[in-house]
Amino acid sequence: MPLMTVGEAARTVDVSTKAIRYWEAKGLIPRAKRTAAGYRMLTDSDLVTLRFIRQAKTLGLALDEIEAIIQLRNTGTCPCDRVAQAINAQLLAIDRSIAELLRLRGALGKAKQAAATSRPAEADTIVCHIIESVDSTMIDRSNPALPYVTNAAE
Repeated sequence: MPLMTVGEAARTVDVSTKAIRYWEAKGLIPRAKRTAAGYRMLTDSDLVTLRFIRQAKTLGLALDEIEAIIQLRNTGTCPCDRVAQAINAQLLAIDRSIAELLRLRGALGKAKQAAATSRPAEADTIVCHIIESVDSTMIDRSNPALPYVTNAAE
């Protein structure tokens, strides 16, 4: 089995050398053998795992979930049920994000309409009527992916 350096492996698998070192430190791939000069040398098996990690990340899986899947495989258990569960969870999260983004788009559309249709006197607003006219209940504040102010101190 031919060995390759982290740089060669990174180019082959299309990930950064920093990612490989991080994944090794987290235990997603076994500790690499080292040359006398201290260079990490990765095996073909490591490349297969690196490709798997990259592909799983492309699907939006978290490194902890990827690690659990790899550990199942390493113990001889087929991880496909776990993968299916992770993919279903990811699909639900995406559906929630899409729904929230659609609500946000609706709120922005109303704000745009308010900007185009009215110009109240400055005395009628605290800062700007465009933002003040938006119904804040349309925006889901439980979604950490979307910014919002939680209290006046922020």
